[in-house]
Amino acid sequence: MEEVVVEGKRIVITSPDKIIWETQRITKMDYIHYLINMSQYLIKHAKDRLLMIWLYPNGIANKKIEKRSVPDSAPEWISQIFYKNKERMLLNDTATLVWAANYGAIEFHVPFDCYNNPDFPMEMVFDLDPPDDNSFHMVIEVSLKLKDVLQSLGLLSVPRTSGASGIQVFVPIEPKYTFEQTRKITNFIAKYFQEQMPKQITLERVVSKRGNKLYFDYLQLWKGRTVPVVYSPRAKSCATVATPLTWSELENGIEPTEFTILNIRRRIDEKGDLFKQITTEKHNQSLRDILSFIEKN
Repeated sequence: MEEVVVEGKRIVITSPDKIIWETQRITKMDYIHYLINMSQYLIKHAKDRLLMIWLYPNGIANKKIEKRSVPDSAPEWISQIFYKNKERMLLNDTATLVWAANYGAIEFHVPFDCYNNPDFPMEMVFDLDPPDDNSFHMVIEVSLKLKDVLQSLGLLSVPRTSGASGIQVFVPIEPKYTFEQTRKITNFIAKYFQEQMPKQITLERVVSKRGNKLYFDYLQLWKGRTVPVVYSPRAKSCATVATPLTWSELENGIEPTEFTILNIRRRIDEKGDLFKQITTEKHNQSLRDILSFIEKN
């Protein structure tokens, strides 16, 4: 065991030498150091959103356990809020982040709204999933077209890898539109894309029915559904991380496996936090005119 002191809290790290990502020989202690170094960026995205952690007690290649409520073994100081008759976890400080990692969390997921402004998402998100690991070029093509469509509607957008196989495109908005209102827009755009690219795009949620088409997911934007916190590791063999990108990087071509626990800190040192337009320098964009247009048509 090892002990770390984070924000005045002493946390005993159990099994610090346990290997989590075998190929890269990343230990639990390596992972915790990564989270400490990246905590300010994760917390900016996760703050005041009800946290869900994914645990992999038998290794990242095996079944996950999702946990939303505060476990009985948690220290009293972890970030939490009593919400709908349950003590729910919040990722509002580094000590809580380290505690969760020591508890067994590998992935950190949050909803689109904050607990103190429920039912009003902070952003719209489009999730683009390729049919297989060899089809990322499809994701890039559709992402760039989506950027152009959003731009034509006057909306700034930020792409990021999901940390898995796809791309998620975030559109920061004023948190005053309901989930139902925002889905009118995501639905409108998704159906437009399906009409424009019927051979490449599907809106079918059932994986087995998608064939070799890219899934244009506009339904993830729903009360209670979640996305990975920015820079959260994913339970993938390459130790990939949900990583914000520039549009020019996508134009030049990237692979999601390029962005891992081992190189993200250096990337931020070089490029800055590319997610700041969603967090600390958020653009609170209005949807009024777009909603008005959709309702009239």
